[in-house]
Amino acid sequence: MRSLLAIALAALATTAAGCGGAGRHPAGVAPRHRDRPPAGRPHQRSPARPARGPFARALSGPHLAPGSDPAALPGDILIADRSNNRLLVVDPRGRIVWQFPRPGDQRTLPLPDDAFFSPDGRRIAVTEEDEDAVALVDVAHRRLAWRYGELGVPGSGPGQLAHPDDALPLPGGSLVLADIENCRLLVLRPPTRRLVSASGSPAQGCVHDPPRAWGSPNGAFPLAGGGALVTEINGDWVDALAPDGRVLWSVHPPGIAYPSDANEVRPGLYVAVGWQSPGVLETFDRRGRLRWRYRPRPGQPQLDHPSLALPLPNGDLLVTDDFNDRVIVVDPRTNRVVWQYGHTGVPGSAPGYLNRPDGVDLAPPAALLDRIRARIRLPG
Repeated sequence: MRSLLAIALAALATTAAGCGGAGRHPAGVAPRHRDRPPAGRPHQRSPARPARGPFARALSGPHLAPGSDPAALPGDILIADRSNNRLLVVDPRGRIVWQFPRPGDQRTLPLPDDAFFSPDGRRIAVTEEDEDAVALVDVAHRRLAWRYGELGVPGSGPGQLAHPDDALPLPGGSLVLADIENCRLLVLRPPTRRLVSASGSPAQGCVHDPPRAWGSPNGAFPLAGGGALVTEINGDWVDALAPDGRVLWSVHPPGIAYPSDANEVRPGLYVAVGWQSPGVLETFDRRGRLRWRYRPRPGQPQLDHPSLALPLPNGDLLVTDDFNDRVIVVDPRTNRVVWQYGHTGVPGSAPGYLNRPDGVDLAPPAALLDRIRARIRLPG
């Protein structure tokens, strides 16, 4: 019989968000907390799309690093500004167009680690990893609509999580997330607090034995042809699952000591970051062979604990450079940073500043949300 987790993940047809966040290992495990376009395809940047819906009014002036090109982004981006305890939506010109909580708001969102829009753009799923909870934010009303987990109380019992990561909203309203220290992948169904299904468990342990057990999974993201890409930080594995839940292959991303949230660039090519210093940003194939690695140009800073890289429609990569307090777009053809929000290595909360940003997503409507039309199934 097909598992409930498989049924729920089969609905992940329109979710193209990546995910950020380098989670901690379970007790007893030491914490270590896309490639070029096909030949012949010209590299073109499309003009940035105008803001829409609740993001139509700028709340700040433009704030971008010198040399940034607004056309590098296809639309607004959502940033989980972790150590500032807030979510921001920033347009390609570097203007804040939405924020939660707003300055002076008594509502709180402690340590948002990752954030992804629901397919309709009405809600944002937020993992509060270090607080052992996941939440939904109502975009239009700027309020917390739902939360699962006991803040600051890790556990594996009913209503409990232990360092959850990368909660991806499904078209049907459920959430798929990695429960890192409980060694499992989960499906939750808001607005109830019912656990729909789980793959892996604390009893089986955080070991690399997919699909029976997972070595501290920190994300499960869609593959364009169906199936999913799972990253395991205990053992540094990336696993590709077929639409029926079978393991197709498992590899170690080359040169990465702590892989975070691998995503598909295109069939056969994958991107991951190494949550380390200096940080690693690379693409690789299904045999684990390196295809490209970011090498900063002279005078440019190294990455410092990056946690997420998302492929953009034009072939560039949108990256959270956590400990450098910035979100950047890297052009893999030139090894140049072509867009940056945040001051490198200077944390702050004023417009134009970030403090350890850990998650990013494109605001709908955006091309990234349309590039994957896949049925995804994971074993239960």
